[in-house]
Amino acid sequence: MPIYEYVCLDCRDRFDALRPMTEADAAIECRVCGSRHTSRTISLFFAQSDGRVVAGGHSGCPSCAGGRCASCAN
Repeated sequence: MPIYEYVCLDCRDRFDALRPMTEADAAIECRVCGSRHTSRTISLFFAQSDGRVVAGGHSGCPSCAGGRCASCAN
């Protein structure tokens, strides 16, 4: 079962939920305020294989998975 990311349109909290694909876009209750005024968001990810970026690239070096890195100072 996939994990989907959501945002509450009332309190702006971001959360994820493990749901069947058939329920991915169905309303889900916000875990903070209880509102069902929520929306699924686009998830970002990073993948590499044999040191090459294969999806979701970043400006860092191949040894870090994004963000700031001590070895490349990015």
